[in-house]
Amino acid sequence: MYEHNIPPVYDNDSRILILGSFPSVKSRQSGFFYGHPQNRFWKVLAKVFDSPVPETIAEKKAFLLSYHIAVWDVLGSCEISGSADSSIKNAKPNPIEIIINECDIQHIYVNGKTAEKYYNRYISKKVGIKAVCLPSTSPANAAWSLTRLSDSWRIIRNDI
Repeated sequence: MYEHNIPPVYDNDSRILILGSFPSVKSRQSGFFYGHPQNRFWKVLAKVFDSPVPETIAEKKAFLLSYHIAVWDVLGSCEISGSADSSIKNAKPNPIEIIINECDIQHIYVNGKTAEKYYNRYISKKVGIKAVCLPSTSPANAAWSLTRLSDSWRIIRNDI
């Protein structure tokens, strides 16, 4: 059983919440979201906001907060083989309502179908906000180019 070891990023000005499923091995090792060098999350957000790609954890946090974006994962613990979402078992959700109660979250986006599945199973009814599923930025979603991902993710820019 793996426990989520990365605290959520948010502040009182957060208006958008982006949720992944569960941190990859690389993310758990680096101690921050989307830590695998092949994950395109940071490149996609940089393209969406016409900004440089943040490199350090401090830059990534500042980037998110400057655009009123909160980030966390749907699951707080689970059994998982490596980083394969398809292997998740015995999942337990994170208390997402903490962010909802402390911020004025207007929109929730989930990064990929697995995050959507667990959000709908565990969180949606509790928080009363329907999540919009965006295509996964994971390297496992190789069929989607960086440009195609960025075009799909551009919707979040309109919601800030």
